[in-house]
Amino acid sequence: MLNISHNTLNKKVDLSDYNAIQKVFHKRHHKYFNRFLKIFAVSVFIILFLPWTQNISGDGYLTTLKPDQRPQTIQSPIPGRIEKWYVQEGDFVKKGDTILFISEVKNEYFDPNLVARTGQQIKAKSMAVNSYQEKVKALENQASALVNERSLKLQQAKNKLLQSKLKVQSDSIDLEAAKTNVTIAERQYNRTEQLQNEGLKAVTDVEEKRLKLQETQAKLISQENKLLASKNEVINAQVEINRVQAEYTDKISKSQSDRFTAQSSQFDAEAQVTKLENQYTNYEMRNDMHYIKAPQSGFINKTLRSGVGETFKEGDQLVNIMPSEYDLAVETYVKPIDLPLIHLGEKIRIQFDGWPAIIFSGWPNISYGTYGGKIVAIETFISKNGKYRILIAPDQDDHEWPKIQVGSGARTLALLEDVPIWFELWRKLNGFPPNYYQPNGEKVISEKK
Repeated sequence: MLNISHNTLNKKVDLSDYNAIQKVFHKRHHKYFNRFLKIFAVSVFIILFLPWTQNISGDGYLTTLKPDQRPQTIQSPIPGRIEKWYVQEGDFVKKGDTILFISEVKNEYFDPNLVARTGQQIKAKSMAVNSYQEKVKALENQASALVNERSLKLQQAKNKLLQSKLKVQSDSIDLEAAKTNVTIAERQYNRTEQLQNEGLKAVTDVEEKRLKLQETQAKLISQENKLLASKNEVINAQVEINRVQAEYTDKISKSQSDRFTAQSSQFDAEAQVTKLENQYTNYEMRNDMHYIKAPQSGFINKTLRSGVGETFKEGDQLVNIMPSEYDLAVETYVKPIDLPLIHLGEKIRIQFDGWPAIIFSGWPNISYGTYGGKIVAIETFISKNGKYRILIAPDQDDHEWPKIQVGSGARTLALLEDVPIWFELWRKLNGFPPNYYQPNGEKVISEKK
């Protein structure tokens, strides 16, 4: 009862007559209690100076050391419809075993002979390429023949030009001879006419010389016409050379144009053949994708698509598989304030869920049921939970880890320096981080500038 009344019971009733009061207020109990307090205080004082191992704890779970050993989902790179299942949940499959068969849902791939028809198209286009190649060769031969023919025609025209020039030269000489004959005939006619006037020559001699002069003058005019005709022949020969060059240049250019057109068609046909070959390979690979196969040996954990006739899109998850062979590791997280105390290769103690253990975090030597680990990876960017991810592999120098399934929980302890218990309590009460720790006696060297 609360003593809230002014009528005190102990003043009206004598409690010392009761056995319970006599046992409680006996002086011997005070003596024992005081002795207990002294022993407890001395024990607490001694315990405060006992060594305590600072540690960093974290919660995590079991995973695999290598990414390709972790559970994965098998996806289909193409859309389709489920036609037949070859496995069930819990089955063990080897690498390359068929898990299910799918069919096409796109109308452009419905043709069952699509690959064969594409191969026929490739064959036809390849024959077209060969035809264009032969056409190009024929046009090249035609162009070569035209070039040779042009050379011969030009040589013929040049010879004719040379003949015309020589004829001009010959006619020029004949013209000079005719001029000389006219000059001689004029001189003879004048001399004969003068002698006739003096009575030394008859009139018939004068008329004979006049006739001869007229004949030589006629020959001179005829020779001038011949010279002009020869010069015209030279001009005609030059024109013929130009005509031959123009004619055969046009023919050769047309042949080359036809050849380039044939080459363009050939290259276009070759590009189409390459495109068809690409489609042929794609169709072959797409047919292989109708059979969804196991990427590695493992167990079928869960089928994410059920039934037959269900359609799905490309990239949709179909089945979950767990590799049969894997190396265990622990994935845990530490606070950013503890990250500078974590180092690669540092040893960690691990407690697995479902595995009996007795843990003394400050005295790891007397703990039971923990296993050794070693840090193999430290994430350099903070995770979504505000902590940094640490990957721990088994310590080869410690006990072998138990056979635990991937995904089980685990609790980790990173052991740091040994300090007195009073120091650890003082640090905890003030919220200070553990002492800065360097494993294997490493020292931090500060550079002074």
